[in-house]
Amino acid sequence: MACFLVPGAEALVMTAVTYAVKKREEKKMDRGVEKAVSDAESVSITAANGRIALSRKLTWLTSLLWGGVLLLAFEHLWHGEVTPWFPFLTAAKSPADTAVMLHEMSTVGVSMAVLVTLIWCVMIGVVHIFEKRQQAVLSEGR
Repeated sequence: MACFLVPGAEALVMTAVTYAVKKREEKKMDRGVEKAVSDAESVSITAANGRIALSRKLTWLTSLLWGGVLLLAFEHLWHGEVTPWFPFLTAAKSPADTAVMLHEMSTVGVSMAVLVTLIWCVMIGVVHIFEKRQQAVLSEGR
């Protein structure tokens, strides 16, 4: 019914966090702490240590979350659970349906948000392993 609202809320918060982290990284680069590899990917990969920037990694999480939210919202719209008129969610019409909707949001919605975040954590772990390997290869070559 409204399970997509929980990952949507997480996606909204993480989008704001990503924006703040990106601005902080840009300020760092402006002060000359790190140098950019290229102007197109200036915040994505730093030349100093060859690692992917945190803002880029957070962008992966927000992309996963927003993609899931859009697909779920479309699916709920397709099945008539979301309408373009007030109250927008058909489950919000009666108190009994609202209780069921809130239960679904607290179980299914939270589970989906946690699962997507865990998958992202695994992705970050794999990237970290590859970054360590790359640093080892680069340090042996010098």
